Amino acid sequence: MISITFPDNSVKEFEAGVTPLQIAESISGRLAREVLAATVDGKEWDLTRPITADAAVKLFKWEDPEGKHAFWHSSAHLLAEALQILYPGVKFGIGPAIENGFYYDIDPGEHTLTSADFAKIEAKMLELAKQNQQIVRADISKADALDFFGKRDETYKCELISELEDGHITTYTQGEFTDLCRGPHLPSTAPIKAVKVMSLAGAYWRGDEKRPQLVRVYGVTFPKKSMLDEYLALLEEAKKRDHRKLGKEMELFAFSAKVGAGLPLWLPKGAALRDRLEQFLRKIQRRYGYQQVITPHIGNKQLYVTSGHYAKYGKDSFQPIHTPEEGEEYLLKPMNCPHHCEIFRALPRSYRDLPLRLAEFGTVYRYEQSGELHGLTRVRGFTQDDAHIFCAPDQIKDEFLKVMDIILYIFKCLNFENFEAQISLRDPEHKEKYIGSDENWHLAEQAIIDACAEKGLNARTELGEAAFYGPKLDFMVKDAIGRRWQLGTIQVDYNLPERFELEYTGSDNARHRPVMIHRAPFGSMERFVAVLLEHTAGHFPLWLAPQQAVVIPVSDKYLDYARRVAAELEDAEVRLTIDDRNETLGRKIRDNQLQRVPYMLIVGEKEESQGEVSVRKPGEGDLGSMKIATFAGRIADEVRAQTNQ
Repeated sequence: MISITFPDNSVKEFEAGVTPLQIAESISGRLAREVLAATVDGKEWDLTRPITADAAVKLFKWEDPEGKHAFWHSSAHLLAEALQILYPGVKFGIGPAIENGFYYDIDPGEHTLTSADFAKIEAKMLELAKQNQQIVRADISKADALDFFGKRDETYKCELISELEDGHITTYTQGEFTDLCRGPHLPSTAPIKAVKVMSLAGAYWRGDEKRPQLVRVYGVTFPKKSMLDEYLALLEEAKKRDHRKLGKEMELFAFSAKVGAGLPLWLPKGAALRDRLEQFLRKIQRRYGYQQVITPHIGNKQLYVTSGHYAKYGKDSFQPIHTPEEGEEYLLKPMNCPHHCEIFRALPRSYRDLPLRLAEFGTVYRYEQSGELHGLTRVRGFTQDDAHIFCAPDQIKDEFLKVMDIILYIFKCLNFENFEAQISLRDPEHKEKYIGSDENWHLAEQAIIDACAEKGLNARTELGEAAFYGPKLDFMVKDAIGRRWQLGTIQVDYNLPERFELEYTGSDNARHRPVMIHRAPFGSMERFVAVLLEHTAGHFPLWLAPQQAVVIPVSDKYLDYARRVAAELEDAEVRLTIDDRNETLGRKIRDNQLQRVPYMLIVGEKEESQGEVSVRKPGEGDLGSMKIATFAGRIADEVRAQTNQ
């Protein structure tokens, strides 16, 4: 007999060799029907794989990320099986589950795939799923794996196998399809009830532009047809909220091939929006004792060698800038933190100077591959709302808590009410990926855990997600249609102060090493604006809107009165414009709705005679007429309520 420990710490005895599926059956028939995945002592485990020793077991359903991962991983194999049948001779690369669905990279050979093939592929996948094919795991030697896939001329699989360690190779088989895979998978194809092939894209083998370009087939599946229908409706809503579409309609930003891919141009309204966000954060930072600094857009290559960023980001950075000076090289900066370390070093520091909080809206550059660029969410030049806090070890927790307060306040002002926190720690089995001593990593990780506990923040822990120089706390926000975005990060770093040999004089008159906290509540201005656009569908909170109102005269006869209205409201610090175009009133209203202007002020004979404006708010209709000063007060009250000031 073996002891199985459940997440609630209860323990139950089973015969050795019991499977997670059998454990689920012992609990309830319904759970056995709904369970999709399991972990055994924290390791992913097939539901039909025997457990032979005492273990801690967790069972996952569709509602759990682990359940969806197993479901979509198995669906990727189902897609590959269908493609193998429909297009004989196709060769397979990799086929992982992703956040929403899965993909498979294939070499179609003589075949050509287009969107016209999607219905045929979907039908074949559903046909195979209904056969309730068992998905069978098998351990295989490296030699046998090379022989098996070599006979099938699966060159991509053979390349992967050649890099694997013998004794740790497994395959999964369903029907006539066998794949090299670590798993885990569903017990069978039966739970897959709804299928949609989403799109095709090009993808270089192993992300290398010098390797063959494969076809990436994206798909998504669900255990119910109704779930697929809901998902497709959500995608339609997401299209309406696409920040690239809204940014163009609202005249916020643009891209130019002549300027360069991934380098956004901020138009006047977008620049005003960005500036308002910056001023909002600057005001908060002043209350918390931050000091603004400015650093160059480039730095000597040795600066980033010292920090470790060159080793980490060198391949993803723009190539070094060579000066006329022999051997002198500069880089477009990939990070602001090395520059801030040098600012700390620029003056003698005492314990009385700590904590020293340096803030900068600093623009950095990373060379992203062209296929990975996406509007404002993935660019090559972006501005971080960066700050670095240099503090004594006994100040870490208090400073960390203050940064958390800033982030939570920002979320409240911007109506990001649905969020979760993730403590990202290093992978203890692959410490070579990180810099710094075990002792410093332990101290840094514990500081974050303690701060979250004191704040009462229910944060989940993820191993292997830390930055290369330190652990971090990331905030994951769900937008208005349920998509998750990573916004806001706080990182504790003992390592850069060591690399730059930063020191301060303590109260004991001895030299001490400060600790560094990295923080960026927005993350980057570009990505934050993109997320905010999609979250609000372009309907920004009034305090942030590029313009809060538009004055629309019903004819040119009332243009002078419109100007008087605008002047009085501008004196009351209301942001507005006058729509004096030679268009119909209906056209002006429609156009300004498309611009997401929060308030429209219609003025004509009646309004002029009474010194009023007729107020219209998209989504609410006509709000009636009111005095100009009354409307200005309404704006001020609404802004105060939104910013809690």
